[in-house]
Amino acid sequence: MQPQDALVQVGRIRFRRAVALMVMTLVLPGSAQLAAGRRDVGRIAMRIWFGLITFGVLFVVVSLFSKTFALWFFTSTFNLGLIRFVLMALAVGWALLLVDAWRLGEPLALRQKQRLAMVGINGFLCFTVAGSLLYASHVVNVNKDVLAAVFGSTKVTGSHDGRFNILLLGGDSGADRWGLRPDSITVASIDEDTGKTVLFGLPRNMLNFPFAPGSIMDQQFPRGYDCGTQCELNSLATWAADHKALFKGVANPGVEATKEAVEGITGLKINYYAMVNLRGFQKMVDAVGGVTLDVRDRIPIGGVGGPVTGYIQPGKRKLNGFQTLWFARSRESADDYSRMARQKCVMNAMLHQLSPQKVVLKFERIAKASEELISTDVPLSEVDRFIDLAMKARSQPVRTVSFVPPMVNTSHPDISLIKDSVQKALHPAKAKAAAKGTTGTSTTAKQPAGQGTTGGAIGSLHTGYAANQAEDLGSAC
Repeated sequence: MQPQDALVQVGRIRFRRAVALMVMTLVLPGSAQLAAGRRDVGRIAMRIWFGLITFGVLFVVVSLFSKTFALWFFTSTFNLGLIRFVLMALAVGWALLLVDAWRLGEPLALRQKQRLAMVGINGFLCFTVAGSLLYASHVVNVNKDVLAAVFGSTKVTGSHDGRFNILLLGGDSGADRWGLRPDSITVASIDEDTGKTVLFGLPRNMLNFPFAPGSIMDQQFPRGYDCGTQCELNSLATWAADHKALFKGVANPGVEATKEAVEGITGLKINYYAMVNLRGFQKMVDAVGGVTLDVRDRIPIGGVGGPVTGYIQPGKRKLNGFQTLWFARSRESADDYSRMARQKCVMNAMLHQLSPQKVVLKFERIAKASEELISTDVPLSEVDRFIDLAMKARSQPVRTVSFVPPMVNTSHPDISLIKDSVQKALHPAKAKAAAKGTTGTSTTAKQPAGQGTTGGAIGSLHTGYAANQAEDLGSAC
């Protein structure tokens, strides 16, 4: 072999060794240092690496047997802060090991083209590995910040009769307006064991209703809500804002007044509330890539005080955030009660279509939208519980009961009938047994059948809208 050929062969061997050290560091951090004689650094790196792998395997195993543990782990701000720190430290440490592996490859002993190739390989690996880990730490920090910002309350309340009752309010927000005169008022009653959910819809225009006995609003209106003018259910937020002095120590008087009314009307004890900003809702739908809905009639965009600027055409369609918002809000050529039915269909679609996989893949966009989406008093310590219940609810039909015509006269509601309907919906087996014992037939409300649609919802004002009174909301949408 000629001397020149021998030098070329040696150069190739050195280059392959340098590349091998880089690949070893990528696959098994610390292995290159062990192979090159830097045993102290190599041992420390490999111990850390195997420690992380062991922890990961144990975490997966425990999570398979206890989904609650996994939910708790990823909704704890302390844990998320720790994960962020570990990811950042791992990014820096791994990048340093890659640089050290490049040094151990003796780049100065390589040919110029080989040195340039090694610089490129090292730079690419450092950027890819460290960049991915730093981005992951950023996503974790976004989640941590959102959880801390949205779920700030520390007051935990227990279930009532085996259920958690969450007041869901939907309204607009602006510079000086956050959810005043809500468009949507719903109570989600969730079984604490099974997650089985019943949605109780209350019309925003309900009049002559009582408040929870002994509450602040009950003391002001012991004979029911009679404020003098426009005394509708959704006006309570405005009334409370004008009388803040009555609500000492209450963070959101409007929500408190509405909660006391809902408790008086339904007989349910409310655990927590969640106020949904409808503009934030639009961003949330866009963040998850849209929602598929069955559009029964063409739905006007705009109208009622403004021009109609377009339509959502009939058919089974994947709607973006703007379209979904108008599907839920449109009142042109419709009424409040058909709109309530469409809102329930949107809730059902979001529950069943927002999968864990979709949340993971689009997490950062969802997290950013969440900051503008919701205001709630659900404590941070309870978030994992309600995520677990939501997962259980996805596999079950959602029942709806709305206190609207023809069941209820919203101007003069029969409160006894409403409270009785609530109990029958929460305890259907007892209700059916009682009905069978007295009349031989079930009194369970059934969906309207054999009729068309009004305002984009199955049914009519006269016969009732299917999605407002359904044993399975999915089949009524």
